[in-house]
Amino acid sequence: MINYAGELAALGAAFLWSFSPFVFTLAARRIGTLQLNVTRLFVAGIFLFLTIIFSGIEFSLTLTQFYLLALSGFIGLVLGDTFLFKSFKEIGPRVTMLIMSLNPALSALISYFWLNETLSVFAILGIGVTIFGIMLVILEKETNGEGSKKIAKLSLIYAILATLGQGIGLIFAKLAFMEGSIDSIIATFIRISSSAVIFLILLLLTGRYQNPVKLFGKDIKSFGLVILGSILGPFLGVTLSLVSINYTQVGIAATLMATPPIIMLPVAAILFKEKLTLKSIIGAIIAVGGVAILFLR
Repeated sequence: MINYAGELAALGAAFLWSFSPFVFTLAARRIGTLQLNVTRLFVAGIFLFLTIIFSGIEFSLTLTQFYLLALSGFIGLVLGDTFLFKSFKEIGPRVTMLIMSLNPALSALISYFWLNETLSVFAILGIGVTIFGIMLVILEKETNGEGSKKIAKLSLIYAILATLGQGIGLIFAKLAFMEGSIDSIIATFIRISSSAVIFLILLLLTGRYQNPVKLFGKDIKSFGLVILGSILGPFLGVTLSLVSINYTQVGIAATLMATPPIIMLPVAAILFKEKLTLKSIIGAIIAVGGVAILFLR
């Protein structure tokens, strides 16, 4: 019997990440991308630490795994997500997500050369079909909304760098799991807490860190947004993403985790009474078909 734990975890992460872009976009416009990133990492780190303590999870990993996870966090969460939030702030979540839809293909390509992961014909077909469906949905959204804005080249570079950071970050996390058995909660805690410490030191050295007590004391709503985004993204979402790459190939996991634009459609229709166009519905059906192909492997 085929184990689909990795694929299901990736879809779980995608579901959580369907809401976080809008939460983080609002927060970034209130407190700035750097302050947002370091704060949400510390908040997520606290949640993870409490989870480890109350669940009695054994804190066991090798020094090599620690270094790989710390490097994964720095590349993916410090560098990659900082550029991601900058892109959210400048061009909005939907245009950014269009560029981020290249992440599955990029991750599969990197893992092919770096990890010697080979993809079956079904996997390659599923990745291609899913990406095509995602792009249809986001392009349709952009023609009615943020796509009308002039997109600066620097903003596009931010989104591309975010894609690279997240893709390469996944590879180093996968290498940590290949080193030996490690609990996904522990792996997420190491990845996030080390990133938070490194990020804080960098901001303090450059004088770009604002006193959080003063900052959030004047803007309680922004702190609430950071808490919510931290739970959806780096706490639960990142944990599920690590579970995913532990049980399935990086390219497949990255493709399934790139489906938030599809998941957001029924949410937008039900909660926000947003009218769905024919193109967005067709794109969603195509993307779901691509996901089904990936489960066939």
